Amino acid sequence: MSSLLAVSSARLTELDRTVARAEAARDAAMLAMARQMRAEASKAESPMRRQVELSVIPLTIGQAMGLSEGQVTYRLTAVERVHDQLPATWQAYTQGSIDAARVREIGRAAGRLERDESFERLDTKAATYASTHTVPELRAWLKRFVVRVEPDRAAVRAEKERAARRVDVSHDDDAMAWLTAYLPSHVAAAIDKRLDRAARAITDPDDDRTLAQKRADLLASWTTTNETDATDPVLRTDIAVTIGADVLAGATEGFGFAADGSWAVPSSWVSELAQSGSPFWHRMVLDPVTDDVLSHEYTGRYAPEILTKALIFRDGVCQAPGCLTPADRCDIDHRQPWPNGPTTGANLSPMSRRHHTQKGHGVIWVLPDDTRRAVEPLDRTA
Repeated sequence: MSSLLAVSSARLTELDRTVARAEAARDAAMLAMARQMRAEASKAESPMRRQVELSVIPLTIGQAMGLSEGQVTYRLTAVERVHDQLPATWQAYTQGSIDAARVREIGRAAGRLERDESFERLDTKAATYASTHTVPELRAWLKRFVVRVEPDRAAVRAEKERAARRVDVSHDDDAMAWLTAYLPSHVAAAIDKRLDRAARAITDPDDDRTLAQKRADLLASWTTTNETDATDPVLRTDIAVTIGADVLAGATEGFGFAADGSWAVPSSWVSELAQSGSPFWHRMVLDPVTDDVLSHEYTGRYAPEILTKALIFRDGVCQAPGCLTPADRCDIDHRQPWPNGPTTGANLSPMSRRHHTQKGHGVIWVLPDDTRRAVEPLDRTA
């Protein structure tokens, strides 16, 4: 059975790489066609004529590929960036190591960079990371990368977007409406955590609402009455943010990163929040090298509350490859089984119940590059 599975996995991997190579050939042809059409348009004597011919390019390519003009423009922009500015990444694409979805994510991130050295750094790292991680993992990694290599430019963009925060209401069919809010990430994360914990705390056996319905009802109650619902206990929402000691001290400009890597905010915003006395912010300072707060050992099997919280903050998500289940919804797993493995930060990691069960039955995950992986801490070295 295991040998058959290995053959099947290898076959799937090779087919996937074949598809990626075909996608690269298609995108190369799309780019060549666009550039040829631009060159022809540039020969037009009339500026208006040139503009019209340039505007036809996405339509012509879209008709050939069965895509909308918007889809063509988005894809073409990302492909052109990678082709022109990230040669190693483009080579990995043509070899089938990464696929079109990953190339588009990398191209989108490259569009937020401004300095030549940043492009070079991205080119040396992106393809390697992308080839062994899922698209959501890559997307989170790229977010961290962009704000780490150019924190000053990222901070300017963040301040501009924070000024555009707003709440919109759009009425839909069937007596329903959409309430959308454009908010700073750390504020939205706190709202999400509080809604989730408050909804899960409602355990009335006669309450047949789903978790999603409870969250919606709680939000409606809080925003229309300015009071918490009677079924909602007073809750504290903990948001984990990792900030380098030099950044926290103000020595250098930088960002605070969510434990799961899904968002980042300027460190000055974190300082503002801490000084405001906001009741939902919890800060933990970890040594960037030794993670000293997790260095204590315990004789018991189960991690105490303070260690569990530190693990949740450190890792952010389930440590099975590709799983993004939030760490606060996971079991705490011993990498080396207890009692042979100690109850320490180095030997513990969050793992979703499904993956915890799989690991307990001896499952080892094999990645497309044939490496074997059971658990892996979140990559914070972008």
